[in-house]
Amino acid sequence: MPIKKDETGKRWVEMEFLAPGTPEQIWQAMATGPGNSAWFTRTTIEGHIGGALRFEFGDGMSTSGEVTFWEPPHRFSYVEHGWSGDAPPVATEITIAARSGDQCMVRMVHSLFSSTDEWDDQLESFEGGWPGFFEVLRLYLAHFAGMKGASFQVMAPAEGEALAVWSRLTEALGLAGADVGEQRTVSSAPEQLAGTVERVHQERKQRYVMLRVDEPRPAVLLAGIYPMGERINASVSLFFYGDDADETASAGEPLWRDWLNAAVQARPS
Repeated sequence: MPIKKDETGKRWVEMEFLAPGTPEQIWQAMATGPGNSAWFTRTTIEGHIGGALRFEFGDGMSTSGEVTFWEPPHRFSYVEHGWSGDAPPVATEITIAARSGDQCMVRMVHSLFSSTDEWDDQLESFEGGWPGFFEVLRLYLAHFAGMKGASFQVMAPAEGEALAVWSRLTEALGLAGADVGEQRTVSSAPEQLAGTVERVHQERKQRYVMLRVDEPRPAVLLAGIYPMGERINASVSLFFYGDDADETASAGEPLWRDWLNAAVQARPS
């Protein structure tokens, strides 16, 4: 959806999606540090108004802020500072409403106040960046809810056209031409992963593929490419579940970073 604006200078984007589970289960996943770490990124949240909040994205990238509204299990708001250079603070509101069929409607709104359109592209990038992670959230709630989770994300700049980078990434993963429902095995990466293709998404702004991993341990792999101006970034996120999730994520992150940097480089002609 396009950015919405009003006469006060407020600008915002909003998203809605259905997620399986009770409001309490979805609250745990979206309003706590351990919950976010299981489907988004390493997160710490102090669960009260004024509590500190921090998202760790790896490679020294992070954002921090504070909780501004806390009403379990239905409404959670926070504000982030310094999320993009000297950009004004961005506020995020998450509301959770029960629906029939053991589902909830989740609404997320990002908003900021600005007298110019200088930050509109970054605000729109929030909207474009969330859908893949929302798919991971759905898988987490449907298959791994309540399990300990840990994750990492590695990124690498790549040369060439988006389609060429996408081909290099998916071929290296053994996921080229993947279709939803297929059983696939990632064999040439730092460790062999076998599971079910849950989603393949392709458009000009981003492309990603998602694998729900059964072997050697429960996990979700999310891999994609994301154009950033003139540059293409390739990304791999892995979400591990089980008692050893923290150790598995810590051991795998540097190996996957090195692998990704090599996998997406242009091959000599």
